[in-house]
Amino acid sequence: MDMGSADHAAHEAMAGKMVESAHMRMTPMRPRTDADSIRAMAIADTLRHALEKYSDPAAAERDGFRLFMPQMKNQKIYHYTKWANALGEAFRFDPAKPTSILYKNDGSGHKQLVGAMYTMPKRTTPADLDKRIPLSVTQWHLHTNLCMPPRGEEQRYATLRDGKPLFGLAGSITTKEACDAENGRFTDVLFGWMVHANVFEGTDLKSVWGHDEHAEHAEHGGRPGR
Repeated sequence: MDMGSADHAAHEAMAGKMVESAHMRMTPMRPRTDADSIRAMAIADTLRHALEKYSDPAAAERDGFRLFMPQMKNQKIYHYTKWANALGEAFRFDPAKPTSILYKNDGSGHKQLVGAMYTMPKRTTPADLDKRIPLSVTQWHLHTNLCMPPRGEEQRYATLRDGKPLFGLAGSITTKEACDAENGRFTDVLFGWMVHANVFEGTDLKSVWGHDEHAEHAEHGGRPGR
């Protein structure tokens, strides 16, 4: 799988709140305890402090974070990712070292710092995800059953059938058989578990953990511009 196609495919989702579907698996919510709330807020506070120096994306780039899909100019959320951090998260959890730093357009052509994204390998169990960030506070998500066009035919992300896109996370194709029929490239799980912490959207649990911009920035109908 080439990373260019995979990157934008991983950042496509239905507009609005995330909902579980053939293309999106989410961790179940658990009953919340006071200890969960305290731990989640402590993580958010640590992350917020660690990210303050990255108000300018250039600072993130100087520290080794690289923009996903730089050719896609009008993204809802821009992911600046440091692969060394992604690798490290598979073995340890340091709230101050997320996989990606997240920005959005501020309306005047500049990028505004939103927060960060943590990741874990796809094999990770809900119990282990809960040890990182309480599943009573937020939901991790996994991108699943994705069909991408053949390499070199990325323009086919715009292909519609019965008014719906065929390819991508908003695509109607959800099985390998259907994907093969379109000469596409199928993956049952793309990348691993992800969760956003929007620590500059507010200081309460709901603002930080209660929604995921990741699901709101894919308004391209499953086609690439993630």
